[in-house]
Amino acid sequence: MKPIDESEEEPLEQLAAAANRGDGRALERLVRAVHDRIYRLALRMTARPPDAEDATQEILIRVITRLSTYRGEAAFTTWVHRVAVNYLMDRSKTSVERLEMTFDRFAADLLDGLSAGPSADPDAALLEREVQLACTHALLTCLDREHRIAYILGEILGVDSDDGGYICDVPPATYRKRLSRARQRVRDHLNAHCGLVSETAMCRCPRRIDVAVRLGRIDRGRLEFVNPSGEAADRLAAANARIAGLHDSGLLLRALPAAVPADSRERVTRLLAASGLDI
Repeated sequence: MKPIDESEEEPLEQLAAAANRGDGRALERLVRAVHDRIYRLALRMTARPPDAEDATQEILIRVITRLSTYRGEAAFTTWVHRVAVNYLMDRSKTSVERLEMTFDRFAADLLDGLSAGPSADPDAALLEREVQLACTHALLTCLDREHRIAYILGEILGVDSDDGGYICDVPPATYRKRLSRARQRVRDHLNAHCGLVSETAMCRCPRRIDVAVRLGRIDRGRLEFVNPSGEAADRLAAANARIAGLHDSGLLLRALPAAVPADSRERVTRLLAASGLDI
């Protein structure tokens, strides 16, 4: 079989129809097309890359096995988000969720985790990026799952209220209320405590590096969010500079993308093929 040319664009609805008719190549292209968006949604819900990868695999299995139920009632990606949300809302708590963080506890933890000054570590730029990503993903777990998913869909992914209601299986008005409450809670916390959003806030990522390493919250030899070989120092510095100048809670959460591991799609494809699903 020749390699799949991912540059050949085809509407996902057409790929889904072809996959439903038993076209294995269409199914593989469909999996590859939706993998990254599922992973990014899962990471923001679970707050840890290993949990997000596990969730992505399970969600893709559900998408494949329930493909025949897709009737075109919404865009295919919207339907995929609905399948993903159903799984993510019901799955067992992750290690981060089991901490049962509230915004008050999270704020106290931030202040306790500050060192006297910026880190002198030679890899400080890399570790600062890791601190940023780990912190902002963990922050979202201060919201309960219903408000967290509404915030991720509406504030970060830009889903409108009609699609948001469909994805969450609630009336659009309920989705809008959840999103509004979640936005306010996240905004209040970041404005009060995060130096990336408020110039007067105490917490600064460079001051959290040494404490995070000392407490084992960051493993210098095994970073979870940042790929050392793929993060050049100049790009890190530029990214951090852009983020530091945002001073807006919504822009901050959107500016910290959930990077997908380079081999994640291939690994999931192999796992799904090994499970007996025809990819």
